[in-house]
Amino acid sequence: MTIPNFLIYLHGFNSSPASKKAMQMKVFVEKNCPHISFIAPQISVMPLLALQQIEKIVDDILLATPNATIGFVGSSMGGFLATLCSEKYERRGVLINPAVAPHQLISGLIGDYVNPYTNEIHTITNEHAIDLKSINFEKINAPKNLWVLLQQGDETLDYQLAVNVYNGARMTIEPQGDHGFVGFERFLHAVIQFLFINER
Repeated sequence: MTIPNFLIYLHGFNSSPASKKAMQMKVFVEKNCPHISFIAPQISVMPLLALQQIEKIVDDILLATPNATIGFVGSSMGGFLATLCSEKYERRGVLINPAVAPHQLISGLIGDYVNPYTNEIHTITNEHAIDLKSINFEKINAPKNLWVLLQQGDETLDYQLAVNVYNGARMTIEPQGDHGFVGFERFLHAVIQFLFINER
């Protein structure tokens, strides 16, 4: 019997399933991996709501197909959320320049934002910091389940924070680059291998 496979892609702050990396992953999966269902939800900028949205997707999958293989790919804030889900559900995750302790960043982000993909307006307040702190982690329980992709040229996040927190995880660190992770398409095949093949 074929085991169903699901790849859940989690976009970053003020982003969308229509972002460049999400679309690269989607097109690759649809073209090369017919045995994998690709899911990329539009997640809320409210951290607790975003986590609830993702958990409902996973819970619904496991209710319908308890033997499903589920892998997470998350970028920036999506990487933070993917970590939480990887740990909770004991599944593999690939994290692209993931946010570490994002509650500490909120003070510099307070204000209104227009989502460039949906045109929705979001307001970031101290409430976001409180919510993020309530779900923050300081260490990883199962680092073997994670592969962290980092570029030292990330202009938004300090890559060294991820190096410290994800100690023991598979890690790829490239010089230069940026927060969007230049050349992500080079890793698409390897991401699938890590999430769905090597773990068997």
